[in-house]
Amino acid sequence: MAVMTSRFADGLAVGTDLVEAAEAAIRQALAGLSGSPDLVCFFICGEEPDDVSRAGLRAMAMVPGAHVIGCSATGVIGDAQGVELTPSVSAWAASLGGARISTFALETLRADDRFVVIGLPERAHDDQVAILLADPYSFPTDAFIEHSDEVLGSLPIVGGLANGMQGRGSVRLFADGEVHEGGAIGALIGGPVQVAAVVSQGCRPIGPSMVVTQADENVLLELAGQPALARLEDIVSALDEDDRELVASGLQIGVAMDEYAERHERGDFLIRGVIGIDPEREAIAIGDVIEIGRTVRFQVRDAETAGEDLYELLDSHLERAGPVDGALLFTCNGRGSAMFGSADHDALAVRETLGRIGVAGFFAAGEVGPVGGHNHVHGFTASLLIFSSGAAPVAGG
Repeated sequence: MAVMTSRFADGLAVGTDLVEAAEAAIRQALAGLSGSPDLVCFFICGEEPDDVSRAGLRAMAMVPGAHVIGCSATGVIGDAQGVELTPSVSAWAASLGGARISTFALETLRADDRFVVIGLPERAHDDQVAILLADPYSFPTDAFIEHSDEVLGSLPIVGGLANGMQGRGSVRLFADGEVHEGGAIGALIGGPVQVAAVVSQGCRPIGPSMVVTQADENVLLELAGQPALARLEDIVSALDEDDRELVASGLQIGVAMDEYAERHERGDFLIRGVIGIDPEREAIAIGDVIEIGRTVRFQVRDAETAGEDLYELLDSHLERAGPVDGALLFTCNGRGSAMFGSADHDALAVRETLGRIGVAGFFAAGEVGPVGGHNHVHGFTASLLIFSSGAAPVAGG
């Protein structure tokens, strides 16, 4: 039987012998590729960290001429499927032509009262994107990402926080033949390659947009001149029963990315969680620090909204950028079967909208991607790095 080949291909193998699964996933990805791979990414879900390490070493050894990165995870994505909490390996191979690829490994050093990240490669003027895979237990991903523009400028960063089936200490990261038990690894891609980042936060606004008029660090004290909690209570009281249940199960808040927009609708916000209330101060605590004067709007998230958002963003990208060749998908481990009832949801959404392209990724403990032109770490999000035909670069955002 003839094998269809392209510039991007993926593979997926499930089985308790992780070395065997890694071999099968890599072989499957390479079989679908036209030409030699320039970049290979793989993701491993396994019970024992030592088994994950052996499988990763085997995967890297199978493609000696390519740049290779990978990580452990609690679930993997490939072959238009998601596999959660089951021994499995997914692989993705890309033939990027004249693109320039530099892999890197990051670690942190303590300097006085702060951490310094070392290991970043030198930037070039035509760098297009960085892929980042990080250990959430040992690497300060939030701080690194939020301050990335100070070192990397406007370079988009797309990726996810790795994990292991045994949590802290079981994360394994892989880069060009080496196994790392902490820090972060990734790849910098530059030159004539057309890439774009798509970040689906999957939320729907409720109530009006409001300006933060008083705040204390991550605690909102006043919204539009009134106690923040009173504002929230007014909004919730006007909702129907279904939306009230969504508020009770996990209220979110969106921070407007463009303060000068006439209206702020779905997709115009950076989503952060509401983590508590303070009845005495009539205040609301959220998962970020928001400055006075910023515009915010409360949000809810459910499977229907999250699905609609992902499909709409992918359709919009296709209309704007044209045919897609391949993609990497980093989706939250709180999505999949927990949100949609199926681990396949996000992988199938990509296939149904973008076509039968090479797509692989993993279920992350946090997703990295740009919103409003700035890189952020997200939760309950699907973050994609999409590769298209042609040589003209496309800005991520």
